[in-house]
Amino acid sequence: MIFLTIGTQEPFDRLVKAVDDWAAAHDVPVFGQLGALKPESHRPAHFAWEQFISADVYQEKLQACRLLVAHAGMGSIISALTWGKPVLIMPRRASLGEHRNEHQLATAEKFRHRPGVHVAWEAADVGGMIDRLLQADTAAAQGGLSPEASPELIAALRGFIQAR
Repeated sequence: MIFLTIGTQEPFDRLVKAVDDWAAAHDVPVFGQLGALKPESHRPAHFAWEQFISADVYQEKLQACRLLVAHAGMGSIISALTWGKPVLIMPRRASLGEHRNEHQLATAEKFRHRPGVHVAWEAADVGGMIDRLLQADTAAAQGGLSPEASPELIAALRGFIQAR
């Protein structure tokens, strides 16, 4: 199953429509959490969705999915990495009226080289990237985040604190 989550505050029609178009041509279950919709927002015709789901249902969907597709929100990225799920992110763009500022572009740029994080800069890239990620079966090849900080991070923080 593919789990699409776009946050709860704003519609993200470019991403929802891209996944809906992909789902129309594929026999892979998709579930979407679409958040606050406007009357003119795209409502998927080819996969199941809800506007809002509980935290428990979110965790169930995340644990069950083969791939998380999301906006470039830190909560989605960290959740995917924690559970060892590959994540395909597409940043919202303020220039297109999808957010208040362009911070998601910066987030996507920062994480684009992180193993398990894949960035679709344009809606036209989403379908092909979903196909490649499902074929690569990256979920099995990647581990989750450790619940403990790495020795390198601890040493860097210790050095920073001691230098002050």
